[in-house]
Amino acid sequence: MGSSNELPCSFTTYSKLMGLLLFLFKRIIASIPLLFGISFVSFLIIYAVPGDYVDVWLNQTISRTGQSRVELEPVAALLREKYGFDQPFIIQYLNWLKGILTEFDLGPSFSQSRPVSELLGLRFPRTIGIALVTLIIGQITGALLGIYAALNQHKLSDTVATLIAFSGIAIPKFIISIVILYFLAFVWHSPYIGAIQSPEYILQGYWDWHRLVDFFFHVWPILLISIWAGQSYILRMMRGNLLDVMKMQYIETAKAKGLSKNRILFIHAIPNALHPIVMNLGSRFDYMVKGEIEIAIVLGIPTVGPLILSSVASKDMYVVSAIFMMVAVLLIIGNLVADLLLAILDPRVRNATMELTTS
Repeated sequence: MGSSNELPCSFTTYSKLMGLLLFLFKRIIASIPLLFGISFVSFLIIYAVPGDYVDVWLNQTISRTGQSRVELEPVAALLREKYGFDQPFIIQYLNWLKGILTEFDLGPSFSQSRPVSELLGLRFPRTIGIALVTLIIGQITGALLGIYAALNQHKLSDTVATLIAFSGIAIPKFIISIVILYFLAFVWHSPYIGAIQSPEYILQGYWDWHRLVDFFFHVWPILLISIWAGQSYILRMMRGNLLDVMKMQYIETAKAKGLSKNRILFIHAIPNALHPIVMNLGSRFDYMVKGEIEIAIVLGIPTVGPLILSSVASKDMYVVSAIFMMVAVLLIIGNLVADLLLAILDPRVRNATMELTTS
């Protein structure tokens, strides 16, 4: 009898796992046309801006050397031919896309004379790492404060938590960045401005405690502002969700059955209140990446943010288009992770996923 019950149980578990994997596979396949669309739109936006990198080069050369535009036009024509700027838009886009698909080549950076993949390989991991840290800490902090505020509704602690939430949402991140930058530069005279590490750690090939502490002293404004802004939204959402869940019929039924308050809260109420937060995890990660970029631009920290600003100013089209593409990929990955976590958290989602994939 025991062996006859093991097979259906193991088969059911295997079916659920395969259904979940099939669902994720379909989501990945469905994301491919979206990536093509994003690559086209991002390339089109940069192309639609009047002028190109050669025009920027012309203006810089004229201001430095005093030569006239007429004298430099033959050189500019050769540069446009070299970089392919004399070709139609669709040809430029297809050549760029071909390089990505066949050689994983994101194109060259005209202003920095380096491959775009090399630039992003240096800066993008910093942005992703900082965004992940702020996302995790912000989600946990916001959820805990939201639970505390909901359990102390209409009390002083609830009012303070609500004030924190609304201030984090209402105050723009760049305003807080400017205030912190002022104190760092003119009040505290901090040496940790406009860099990601101190000079003695730049060439160090390994990470140790001292280098980690030095890294923290350089990026703590980004961490502080992003965590504050991120947890504010989660705090407000978690508080509202938990208050709504505590009014549900099944909570009243659990109370009538004599279940303890902690069991009702941690087994029935909080997991269900977490569902909307987990669903928005992918978009929150994208929000954290954009927030890091915004703050890094103001503070001059060498991550993706300042690179976007300088590339837009110099009309370095491949750099900007590649960054848009990478952010889109991060958003898609974040949504896939959110779907997976939601399926793990809620059995109803798992069952619905399996039925959807097998139908």
